[in-house]
Amino acid sequence: MSQQAKRVVLASRPVGEPKASDFRIEECAIPAAGEGEVLLRTIWLSLDPYMRGRMSDGPSYAAPVPIGGVMEGGTVSEVIASNNPGFAKGDIVLSRAGWQTHALSDGKGLNKIDPKLGSVSTAVGVLGMPGMTAYTGLLDIGKPQPGETVVVAAASGAVGSAVGQIARIKGARAIGIAGGKDKCDYVKNELGFDDCLDHRDPDLAAKLKEACPKGIDVYFENVGGAVFEAVFPLLNAFARMPVCGLIAEYNNFGETSPKWAGKMMRAVLTKRLTIRGFIVSDFAARHGDFLRDMSQWVREGKVKHKEFVTEGLDSAPAAFMGLLKGANFGKQLVRVGPDKA
Repeated sequence: MSQQAKRVVLASRPVGEPKASDFRIEECAIPAAGEGEVLLRTIWLSLDPYMRGRMSDGPSYAAPVPIGGVMEGGTVSEVIASNNPGFAKGDIVLSRAGWQTHALSDGKGLNKIDPKLGSVSTAVGVLGMPGMTAYTGLLDIGKPQPGETVVVAAASGAVGSAVGQIARIKGARAIGIAGGKDKCDYVKNELGFDDCLDHRDPDLAAKLKEACPKGIDVYFENVGGAVFEAVFPLLNAFARMPVCGLIAEYNNFGETSPKWAGKMMRAVLTKRLTIRGFIVSDFAARHGDFLRDMSQWVREGKVKHKEFVTEGLDSAPAAFMGLLKGANFGKQLVRVGPDKA
């Protein structure tokens, strides 16, 4: 085993889009597990859009990453040393170790991963936080009914792809919006959405209206920006909008309310819309239901998923910057180390 560990820390708070100089890669000694602790070796690091918010120090639902602090992130890790009776050497666990090759844990918040459910990488993908975000946001807030129309942006991504497939399982029409022909073809032909539109198309609004002749009953919002502006006029009375992210807005600071804000609020009233922001932890009590249903759907081939992997911890900053621009095709992962030490 190498005698050096690696970590990626926040070097400076980005203004607008993050840049390479906002991150710093450091080497340090591999720590030793103390009493009651376990030493973790990272196998998979999950990269997700919410991390952009953690790089800023504005008010949010979670504390920001401090300057010089290890970047926040979910990981699949191997226990390589244990002084904790709850974990043995060789256990594979879901953790919040962040952007680093090794980490210490007192065992709190660690969850053993059952490899029978699928590849361990799915614990930070379709069977992890992104999958549960799709499952709970769509079913608990969106509540799609058979025959209704569900629209989701970033439809080839980890969350959006699951949203549309679950909507289809529940008997709804699924219309995706993604970036580029390859992603749209994948969403429609491989994932089985009823249609998928390119958000770069200058005629997006007209084509979306054509794809949704009966309007939109559920819009799963994770992008914002121009996609939201195309969707909003098509929302039906009593439409539901789960909001889990606004990736198009994450790099915007100091802007005043957009020109359409007044019209939006009027429509919220007259159409009796339900718009609810949520964080996946709001539905922690549903985790057992999610794992039962989603793992079965994956085994049966009803929910397919795609992983977009970069190699080595050093690749994480560039991969994350690409993620915010839609460069990934599927769930963005970093393979930090081999499956077994």
